[in-house]
Amino acid sequence: MRLMGQFNLIFVLVLGLAVGVDYLVFSSFFESSAQEEVFEHAKLMIETSMSMRKYTSAQIDPVIKSLDPKDRHFYPQSVPAYAAVENFNYLRATNPEYTYREATLNPTNPRDRATDWEADIINVFRNDPSKKEFSTIRTSATGRSLVLAKPIVAEAPCLQCHSIPQAAPASIIRQYGSSNGFGWQLNEVVGAQVVSVPMAFPVAAANKALRYSMTALVLIALLTLLVLNITLAFFVVKPVYRLAIRADEISKGNLDIPELPVSGHNEISVLAASFNRMHRSLKSALKMLGHNPK
Repeated sequence: MRLMGQFNLIFVLVLGLAVGVDYLVFSSFFESSAQEEVFEHAKLMIETSMSMRKYTSAQIDPVIKSLDPKDRHFYPQSVPAYAAVENFNYLRATNPEYTYREATLNPTNPRDRATDWEADIINVFRNDPSKKEFSTIRTSATGRSLVLAKPIVAEAPCLQCHSIPQAAPASIIRQYGSSNGFGWQLNEVVGAQVVSVPMAFPVAAANKALRYSMTALVLIALLTLLVLNITLAFFVVKPVYRLAIRADEISKGNLDIPELPVSGHNEISVLAASFNRMHRSLKSALKMLGHNPK
């Protein structure tokens, strides 16, 4: 195999190894970035829902109570959890892949009852009351989603409606009955705010960025190979080839060939100068021996 072929083979092998390593590094980086982006979206969504809860408790509920001091009617809009879920449902009208739930083990409203996988998350908080946040990747029919959850803890205001049926407002009993949503204990983890954010879009963006990065890397490597081939051909292969041709002629006894041109002070130039000196010395030695070279 010629020098250029050997050089290209070595470069391609090194390039292949470098591209493989870069692919592993870049794919891990982009995937991590995508997951971090989804996590930040989920945090923002759950914090927005908590803000909606606080707004409902601080501003909506007092107004409704002032309008209906005798509690003749039940207005679910005054319930923070209901308000947060309904507010989020407007977002789902245009982004159905996003979900927000106030999943509860024993809810007043049946729509808030925790599913099996939500109950597992709630039990994580019940088993470790010090845990304030839980996240996981869940695969469903719509694809992979990042799930972020925060515990719902029964505080003193909650017990006004959820301790025993006799203590609950009459309007709630009339609306939902006395079978569900009672028996909560102070500081007990009764549910979880659960946000699901799809990973399809950020992951697709990360994969696209990965493809662009790898394509750019390969193009740069090919351009580098082209430049190195041209440089090697003009400054190494061509001068060495001239040396080889003259060495072949001398080995055949033809000593009248012209000397190699020497320019610069690099290794090839030093080699050419040494070859010329050897050529002259050989001609002189043959003349001293009485041999008339061709």
